[in-house]
Amino acid sequence: MSESTHASAAYAARAAEYTALFGSMAAVHDDDRDLVARWAAGLSGRVVDAGCGPGHWTDFLARQGLEAEGVDLAEPFLARARAAYPGVPFRRAALDDLGVPDGALGGVLAWYSVIHTPPEELACVLAELARAVAPGGGLLLGFCRGPRVEPFDHAVATAWFWPVDELVARVERAGFDVVGTAERTDPGARPHGAISARRRAAGPA
Repeated sequence: MSESTHASAAYAARAAEYTALFGSMAAVHDDDRDLVARWAAGLSGRVVDAGCGPGHWTDFLARQGLEAEGVDLAEPFLARARAAYPGVPFRRAALDDLGVPDGALGGVLAWYSVIHTPPEELACVLAELARAVAPGGGLLLGFCRGPRVEPFDHAVATAWFWPVDELVARVERAGFDVVGTAERTDPGARPHGAISARRRAAGPA
C-alpha cells in the first residue's frame, strides 16, 4: 500500500471525527479564509479542490462564484460532502491522477492535502497538478512549515514538514511561477505555510 493510499484509508476510518473537528468554515482561521478568497477572485474556469475531505473548502470556492469540484480518495468524506453540499460536485480521484484533460482547470486548491505525500513522491503530484492547470491558472498550497524536510507523527498518518523555500523550489520546478507565500505560527498549532503560484505557459523548467 502506497503512503497516499494508507493516508486515505486512515482518514476514511476517522472521517466522522475529522469532520466534527475541522470540517466547517467555522473551524478555519480568518487569515486562511481571506487568503483563499483573494486567490479565488483571480481565477476563471473550472477549479478543483484536491484532497477535499469533508468538502467545506469546495463549497467555499463555489460560493465565490467558481465552477468548483471536490476530489478525494476517502469515500466516507465524499459521502459526507455530497450530503452537506448537494449543489456541489464531488468525485473520487487521487492527487497524482485528477482525471481531467490537460490544461482543463483554471486552478487547484491543495489545502493541506500534500502533507502526507512523501518527499520522493511529491514531484509526481506536482507534475499532475501542473498538467491539469491551464497556463495562467492558479495553484494554492497549504502545508505544515518546518526548518527542514522531515516526517512527524500526525494524528491520522505520517506527515511531513517543509521549509517554505524548499517547497517553493519544488513548485517552480513543476512548471509554476510562485507569486506569493504566507507563514503563520499560532499557539498550540504546527507552523503554517501557504504558497500561491501561476502555471507557466512554457513547460517545466
